[in-house]
Amino acid sequence: MRRRWLFVTLLAMAGSGLAGDRVAYPRVPAEAPVVLPRDYGAHPGYRLEWWYVTGWLDTRTGPVGFQVTFFRTRLPFDDGNPSRFAARQLILAHVALADPAVGHLEHGQRLAREGFGLASAATTDTDVSIDDWKLVRVADGSFDTRVVTGDFTLDLKLAPTQAPLLQGDRGYSRKGPDADEASAYFSVPHLSVTGRLTRGSQTEEVRGTAWLDREWSSNLLNPRSVGWDWAGLNMDDGSALTVFRVRDASGRQMWAGGSLRDAGGALLVFGPDDVRFETRRAWRSPRTGASYPVETTLSVATPSGTKRYRVRPLMDDQELDTRPTGGPVYWEGAVRVDGGKGYLELVGYGGKLRP
Repeated sequence: MRRRWLFVTLLAMAGSGLAGDRVAYPRVPAEAPVVLPRDYGAHPGYRLEWWYVTGWLDTRTGPVGFQVTFFRTRLPFDDGNPSRFAARQLILAHVALADPAVGHLEHGQRLAREGFGLASAATTDTDVSIDDWKLVRVADGSFDTRVVTGDFTLDLKLAPTQAPLLQGDRGYSRKGPDADEASAYFSVPHLSVTGRLTRGSQTEEVRGTAWLDREWSSNLLNPRSVGWDWAGLNMDDGSALTVFRVRDASGRQMWAGGSLRDAGGALLVFGPDDVRFETRRAWRSPRTGASYPVETTLSVATPSGTKRYRVRPLMDDQELDTRPTGGPVYWEGAVRVDGGKGYLELVGYGGKLRP
């Protein structure tokens, strides 16, 4: 949901435009909001969207987690504004590597306006970039990504092994009690990953698994919300689990949802009463003082009874500080469950996010 939900900051930036240049952002239609392959590309009319990749890599020293995320946000300048210098779109990217041998996230981030050779997000297919950071869907349907930071370089190919998963009702995903609090949302779980990881002067061939989320909207969070939790898990039996919840100031679950798709493609969609998060252990950041529920039991209601997944982090310190690009501090990291692995996102534990 993701996590990726750094849009709150981008919305604040969008609100800094000239009052006379306000635009009317479209709402996500409830009827068939996702059409593929068209919707791999950008939707510049909407206020925000993201391309969000998380996964696990097998390296010489053991497993590591990785994240590559691109965001796009539409600023409130009217398209009729004749100035070439009126910034209409911003592109933001975050990348991170979680290696237990390091003990904390290594990460990088970039922010640029679209155009002028700085950044772009194509509407015809996934092709988003900031300078030499990129995520591109190529002719065979796989995704190529390359990012370079001061600590590491990722050069990866992500090949689908399953069909895309339309979340919610054919891609219409509610995020709150108001029908307008919704997004268009689809996932591509169980991506097969090959490529190279470079750290310092050492480059190695890597393999792994990953998950892609695509989501866009103009209105997501209820004003009473303070944060959210999200998990996407690739299970060893070929199934894929998505769960999320939105929390209020008391920590109460305001809304929840997700899905479970089995290896054969049968999809079970969860409503707000079907998902529960139960904290097992919290970790307190020595830098920010935020306390994150890094070990959690996820419970989902199914026709055959309640399924439970005990989530455990690859390492505790997977806190990401995106303040240099105007974002919040949050926890997003590689996690294991019995019979699977994936990513967990914990946002709003260091203070309420500004809507």
